[in-house]
Amino acid sequence: MDEALVRSLTPGVLTILVRRGADFAAAEDAVQDALIEAFHVWPAAPPRDPKGWLVTVAWRKFLDQARADSARRRREDLTEDEPPPGPAPGVDDTLQLYFLCAHPSLTPSSAVALTLRAVGGLTTRQIARAYLVPEATMAQRISRAKRTVSGVRFDRPGDVATVLRVLYLVFNEGYSGDVDLAAEAIRLTRQLAAAIDHPEVAGLLALMLLHHARRASRTGPDGSLVPLAEQDRGRWDTRMIAEGIGILQAALARARLGEFQAQAAVAALHADAPTAGETDWVQIVEWYDELARLTDSPVVRLNRAVAIGEADGPRAGLAALAALDEALPRYAAVAAYLHERDGDPETAARLYAEAARKAPNLAERDHLTRQAARLNAGRRR
Repeated sequence: MDEALVRSLTPGVLTILVRRGADFAAAEDAVQDALIEAFHVWPAAPPRDPKGWLVTVAWRKFLDQARADSARRRREDLTEDEPPPGPAPGVDDTLQLYFLCAHPSLTPSSAVALTLRAVGGLTTRQIARAYLVPEATMAQRISRAKRTVSGVRFDRPGDVATVLRVLYLVFNEGYSGDVDLAAEAIRLTRQLAAAIDHPEVAGLLALMLLHHARRASRTGPDGSLVPLAEQDRGRWDTRMIAEGIGILQAALARARLGEFQAQAAVAALHADAPTAGETDWVQIVEWYDELARLTDSPVVRLNRAVAIGEADGPRAGLAALAALDEALPRYAAVAAYLHERDGDPETAARLYAEAARKAPNLAERDHLTRQAARLNAGRRR
């Protein structure tokens, strides 16, 4: 069964159920039930029209649940509206569904979490990791969001800022996580940029393109992680980099700086350097200063510490790092790198091993473990 196909069809099916009168929470449950049935049925008998099959089965699942309720009249109305058999419309409703999930009755953080779970296909654990909160906390937040929008009308779509945050997190999970969602996030952001003249939409699209241009060089033939400084820049997609820089320059010229434009500026400085040694770290620190002013994000300050370590030396980077919470994800990895550059391999090896135990994915864990092993082997010689 083609999981990528199923993932691409799910938003459209969910949209159709919501349009036909299903409240969001019940529609999502019905779609999930239909997907489970598809996993059992499709391998032996794949449908000619997968989307139509999912719509029909999901609607019937919804009706089955509705029949268990006491509202007899509502059940009969829904039964009369059951969609006829046949091919489903081929319209891509994904971006619209992103806006519908960003409902004004939700806080931005809850709207983002709900959309990532219901439309983006991310697990609660992946979303919790993106938000730097425990999985149980995120599960409660998503459940509250479902209860909030259950039964409300979806005729007031949410704002652009919330949708941008969702697309950004979906791209990040696709770029560095276990599910390949990066290309889908870029596709949807292109659609949004074509529909809305907004500098932060352009900034996000530029950021995605500049990061995605380096994707082929991020891992070795064995799947191992290749750090930015060691990547083969000849494998970077120069056309995509040029497109991203062009979009960014046009956005910056409007003098309405936002978080995604600033992040894209950092990515552009990395992409524009012919070699790692020629990276303009001083400018990168200045852009991280802007980002810290815009977001006050601890992750931004962590990345800023790395940039300071490159621009002003490892001790300056360690001084910046000391002001941050050691519980931050990748704190130990950054500390290990800066200690190694400062000539303290023993501390660096210990911190690399600690970072490996906390790594969010297998590739990063293996990379950090190899770094620790390399330093330990050097000390034994």
